[in-house]
Amino acid sequence: MAYPGGAHLAGPRRTRDHARMGDYREWAAGATPGVTVWSRPGGTGRYRVLPDGCMDIVWHDGTLLVAGPDTVAHVAHDPEDSHYAGLRFAPGVGPAVLGAPARELRDLRVPLDALWPGARVRELAGRAADEGPAAALEAWAAARFRAMAPADPVPGAVAAALAAGGTVSAVAAGTGLGERQLRRRCEAAFGYGPKTLARVLRLQRALALARAGTPFAEVAAEAGFADQPHLAREVRALAGVPLGELLRPPAAGDAPSQDAANRSTALPSGSRTTA
Repeated sequence: MAYPGGAHLAGPRRTRDHARMGDYREWAAGATPGVTVWSRPGGTGRYRVLPDGCMDIVWHDGTLLVAGPDTVAHVAHDPEDSHYAGLRFAPGVGPAVLGAPARELRDLRVPLDALWPGARVRELAGRAADEGPAAALEAWAAARFRAMAPADPVPGAVAAALAAGGTVSAVAAGTGLGERQLRRRCEAAFGYGPKTLARVLRLQRALALARAGTPFAEVAAEAGFADQPHLAREVRALAGVPLGELLRPPAAGDAPSQDAANRSTALPSGSRTTA
């Protein structure tokens, strides 16, 4: 993607209520489980957004967009004097909130009015102008969750099991679904099947371990790769660069290393780092 923002900073997405690094801020949306609010100015330069299974609504200088789930990394450029805010939805949460299957948004960044009636988008944009974009989006999310039917428990259970390293066959058995049924449910909830989601979440586990200083051979074993060469192949396939390059400190003038929220038109959901 290409919109900076909703990034989990220097590692996988934060689980604590509030994280801050530089001018980027993120915090858990009150009363809306699985939703993170983020805001940041632009001007951080070129960066790489890594897949993480998340989706975002992004406000960018008055325009509202949706960033779908990514299958591979996107390299983008953050223009100066731009400002961003957004809602990042944990894997499986976004489709019910947005009213669109994730598979229709896979690897896409689209204007919000492509999904919603224009009047509804203009109302939210007006609230963002009056209240501030992050505050308006957080309030909208709280109201939306109050009005929604109870969440389908299957996507959350699938994402949690795969994030913990469970196999697709074990996850299918645990949900009581056949593998074909599980794939259809996953494509609607996450944008792709359980095998792709498992690869994306395994990449995030590996990044968390590597950023904590774990040797790469141990990262491979602990994150669930067959061996270190398998880890190297998967990082290149999903991130487009070697693991060492993802972890290197930024050079002078580079954007600071951070994970972004998604996007590639200039928006986020995915792990972000200096390209």
